Amino acid sequence: MSYFTAVIAKESRKGRTWSAHDVDVESVKDLGELADELRIIAEDDQPVLFLIEREDAWWGVVRVDGEEDPRVFVSDAGGAAASTYAELLDADVDEDDELTVLSGACAGDFDVLTDLGTPPETLREMCEEEVPPMDALASVAEGAGFAEVLDSLR
Repeated sequence: MSYFTAVIAKESRKGRTWSAHDVDVESVKDLGELADELRIIAEDDQPVLFLIEREDAWWGVVRVDGEEDPRVFVSDAGGAAASTYAELLDADVDEDDELTVLSGACAGDFDVLTDLGTPPETLREMCEEEVPPMDALASVAEGAGFAEVLDSLR
């Protein structure tokens, strides 16, 4: 199985537009470093999203807004914790980590996309209905207004 990753930032100068950015996530060691890379891209504290999709298995999003702490959501905490991207998603197998739950369960910040058109209830429904990762991210992108940008990256 392969991974798909994308970094998409809202642009304040252009109103409601979004743009894709190149970030070498393979060289980033952990969530803190990822957040720093995303902050470099941000314009005027606008949201920057790191999207990740594990083919037919799970998906996740990391959001950075200015200097605020990064916010993370994953559709399968166990899958994220077992992935090569676990450190970027702050997901590990430690019992005390809030992302570590039974495999198949979504976890993290359910409000991460609320202001971008995807409320917590929708995230829960997508997890419960096991919406394929590609479709889930397409739905998130549609709600936020960056569907065309995401499609151009695939």
